[in-house]
Amino acid sequence: MRWVDYMETLVTIPHQITPIRRDIRRRVVTVTDVERVTPRMQRVTFESPDLRDFESAAPDDHIKLFFPTADHAAANAAQVCMRDYTPRRFDPATVQLTVDFALHEAGPATLWALHARVGDTIEIGGPRKSNVVADDFDWYLLIGDETALPAIGRRVEELRPGAPVFTIVVIETLAERQTFVTSAAWTPRWITREGQTASDGALLRLALADHQVMPGDGYIWIAAEAEAARSVRGFATETWRHPKEWMKSSGYWVRGKAGAHE
Repeated sequence: MRWVDYMETLVTIPHQITPIRRDIRRRVVTVTDVERVTPRMQRVTFESPDLRDFESAAPDDHIKLFFPTADHAAANAAQVCMRDYTPRRFDPATVQLTVDFALHEAGPATLWALHARVGDTIEIGGPRKSNVVADDFDWYLLIGDETALPAIGRRVEELRPGAPVFTIVVIETLAERQTFVTSAAWTPRWITREGQTASDGALLRLALADHQVMPGDGYIWIAAEAEAARSVRGFATETWRHPKEWMKSSGYWVRGKAGAHE
């Protein structure tokens, strides 16, 4: 088969998930804006000439942010705390990068975000890779907690006009609900922990049991606390028999352990 014929064949294959890999580069970026989106979500916008060749091809990409630690400040040593975050939005025209910080722990990342001011600088690295999901599925179902909202919001906003997309997100209170500007056909469902004793995984599984799955081919994306993400993935694969190749599940953080993806 000729190379051109092979490439044409690839184009016609539906529901492709294309990996993109890049060399890691660290960049110094400067804070240009700080906004409290909800009581527990802080949005920080960065700008830098270093971002001119920045690329983020998938809504669930992640970059590393390098936060100075208390030991670093005291000893003036090269000690930093690394955390993974989703590029919520990137504008190549203005070389501005937006990152949302879920304020769920009193660690170095949350403390930095809470005290971030215009003019502050920080180093970032990545994204190392992107997994680009074709925008040709019949429907999309995005499931998670607060830490998943940056990726969920970005995917909802970037989907093609009219694409059916459902989101099921567990949040602390209704004050944590977000609104996304999109031309997709978005149906959100918010589940609050307020007054509940069940775990996030149990709450999400109950919501899934009540969710009417659309006909056709769907893509399911899950990101939450690791145990909750496994529980939800198990429901989708075992109860719905959803194809594993049309699903992605990530544990963005581990209960009782700092240092996971935000």
